[in-house]
Amino acid sequence: MTILTLEPGRLAVAADASGAGAASSWLAQTCADRGVPADQVYRLDTCLTEALANVISHGGEEALAAPVVVNLFLGEAGNEFRAVLEIADRGRPFDPLAQQAAPRAATLEEATPGGLGLSMIRSFSDSQHYAWRDGQNRLTLGFYWPLFG
Repeated sequence: MTILTLEPGRLAVAADASGAGAASSWLAQTCADRGVPADQVYRLDTCLTEALANVISHGGEEALAAPVVVNLFLGEAGNEFRAVLEIADRGRPFDPLAQQAAPRAATLEEATPGGLGLSMIRSFSDSQHYAWRDGQNRLTLGFYWPLFG
């Protein structure tokens, strides 16, 4: 089964491609239910998809053996709407924010597939925080946009 836990604002999925797809669908539906604009859902989903791809590809056996827990917090703060996305996995400790961004290729011949996920997460989210806590990687991403305008 792909979805292991489903609560308002919280989801646990298997660390595999079907789990990542289920997480993306859950995020889209949760955001639609709360009236999150499509361009903001795109930002959230891009970051969630990239983070889950990294867990699946690089987290090791520990990450694949345990569910990935996704928390989504949505609310207003002053004149802003805020979304906070937390992805927690049991893979080996890895701080994506401490990694150097992949250099951009100057030509098509120099370009190689992959390696842009961390750059995308940095550019699509407004804030990033990483912690290793309770045997888990916890990546917290913030997204902010004006309520009106």
